[in-house]
Amino acid sequence: MTYLRQRMIEDLQLRGLGIVTQHRYVRAVRLLAEHYKKSPDKITEDELRDYFLYVKNVKKWSRSTSTIALCGIKFFYENTIKRDWPILDFVRAEREKKLPVILSPDEVRRILSNVRLLRYKVCLTTIYSCGLRLQEATHLQVPDIDSARGLIHIHRGKGNKDRYVPLPDKTLQLLREQWKSHRCPTWIFPAPERKQKNAPTTTREPEPIPRSTVWLVFKNALKKSKINKNASVHTLRHSYATHLLEGGVNLRLIQDYLGHRTPTTTAIYTHLTAKTKETAFQSINELMNDL
Repeated sequence: MTYLRQRMIEDLQLRGLGIVTQHRYVRAVRLLAEHYKKSPDKITEDELRDYFLYVKNVKKWSRSTSTIALCGIKFFYENTIKRDWPILDFVRAEREKKLPVILSPDEVRRILSNVRLLRYKVCLTTIYSCGLRLQEATHLQVPDIDSARGLIHIHRGKGNKDRYVPLPDKTLQLLREQWKSHRCPTWIFPAPERKQKNAPTTTREPEPIPRSTVWLVFKNALKKSKINKNASVHTLRHSYATHLLEGGVNLRLIQDYLGHRTPTTTAIYTHLTAKTKETAFQSINELMNDL
């Protein structure tokens, strides 16, 4: 590991940023260095300007990807090597006004029914029924499950925030069934052991199930379900919020369950609920009946 990389990681830790954010910021700087094939401290401000034009016009990165890259690169230059370049304050990721893809309750169940292995089916079911992010689900630990109170304790979610989310009875049953299949003392979803022939026995600490594998399993199940939507694992979280809102759950509670910082972020789901729109149309018609 280079000195600059180690220094940046330490700076990120001192700033109190989460592990996932640290990885993403460091990766953004690494991609910049690989693009110019030289150390990032040797890159000029004009080259940095050209790079942002390249990822915008040629690579056509999404707003989220561009934002992560900008934040990571800006952190490196402003905090790690102390360069005050105007371009870092000038560049902004292009605003997007996209609504997330939403699956109906029937579509969610069709997808889950096409997941064959128990650990993946329970993991994806937990993501949907508790509104979790993929990272939050794969890193669930045994002490996080509060069966007595019917809650899951999410540690160090996005923004390093803890929160509690309701744990449905059916999901609790599935989690117990999943845990009994491996009885790992740490993880709810440990990575499957890969035993090699004639390999020596080790006592290596178990790791959580890889996120990439869960993502691939979901994509395969989506394809088998013949649902023509550009859905991802994160779509289950969006669908959870929308279905709760349609079920009459208060928007403020949904904000807490999702771990959103502001109500504005959660309010996007009001644009996605068919029942909410139907109620609004009925109210508008009643108000305008005597025109």
